[in-house]
Amino acid sequence: MARVSLILICLAVLFLALELQVHADTLVGDPTTNYIMETQRAGGPDQARCLSENCFYKLLTCPENCRKRETIAPGNSACFLNCLRCEATCKHRKLDCFGYGAVCYDPRFIGGDGVMFYFHGQKDKNFCIVSDLNLHINAHFIGKRPEGRSRDYTWVQGLGIMFDSHKLAIAAKKVGVWDDNVDQLSFSYDGADITIPQLDGALWTSADGQVVIERTSDTNSAHVMINELMEVALDVVPITEKDSRVHNYQVTDENRFAHLQMQFNFFGLSPSAHGVLGQTYRPNFKTTVKTDVPMPILGGEEKYLSSSLLSADCKVNQFSVGGDVDSAVAASTVTKSPVVCSSKNGGMSCRR
Repeated sequence: MARVSLILICLAVLFLALELQVHADTLVGDPTTNYIMETQRAGGPDQARCLSENCFYKLLTCPENCRKRETIAPGNSACFLNCLRCEATCKHRKLDCFGYGAVCYDPRFIGGDGVMFYFHGQKDKNFCIVSDLNLHINAHFIGKRPEGRSRDYTWVQGLGIMFDSHKLAIAAKKVGVWDDNVDQLSFSYDGADITIPQLDGALWTSADGQVVIERTSDTNSAHVMINELMEVALDVVPITEKDSRVHNYQVTDENRFAHLQMQFNFFGLSPSAHGVLGQTYRPNFKTTVKTDVPMPILGGEEKYLSSSLLSADCKVNQFSVGGDVDSAVAASTVTKSPVVCSSKNGGMSCRR
């Protein structure tokens, strides 16, 4: 009996080690969120095991004041699991335009490799920013070309997220005179509009529980989580008079070009992930942008062009309905350090 028990224990340890290795090999990106969730106890706080080098296999438990990763009451904070600092703390959900997976401004990306770059795209066009076996994300670009300019100024106005057979659309509404107290966010899921009360902490959950959308302020800010695939924090912001004056956008109150600023976190993209942002999460990815110039620009727009917001047909598409990420060859382990941004040659340079 003792020998049988010992064999069972050894098999359990081996299974756990293999499971951790699979997760460690496929989860790349910010080490802060490099973890796997533990099975939740009924009524208990969220818990996770860290996979980052700093806190490997350490169990993090959400505090009593914020027992869940989503807020449970208006104005309350949520639990943030940090596998870089080996801690679980209570915070309000806000995006960081200088963090991994950020897409902000006109538009500036910070990749999973920590490298900052710009991708201008074209106004009124859609581009795949992430394309993987079981996840595809397009971005809709809006823009303006002032007189005398050779290219468009562009911003991301909408997101089209596809997974399994589902389609989630997120957009900033067109607006003239901007008012912080008026919500300009819109959502739809599988073709049906979503209504979420304009209250900090208000939640919407899909019927199958796969998608959770949470307002992180009364208006114009939200956090979206798709189970086991990704999460994104996003804000709607306008082009202000100051922005227009400083950058010569020539934007007026006729159209403030309200757009999205966002920060993604992915839960295990495959080694074949592609797209403007997705490819930067590949193991051993080497950027082709020139990082020693004031504005590093990623070209090759034709590779990422999609026919519509909710079409997975760009040239680098990896997505198929029911795509099996487990069939992919596991990536090599990648350990990442925090992103550091500094002024360089008149521009901003961000690297890990």
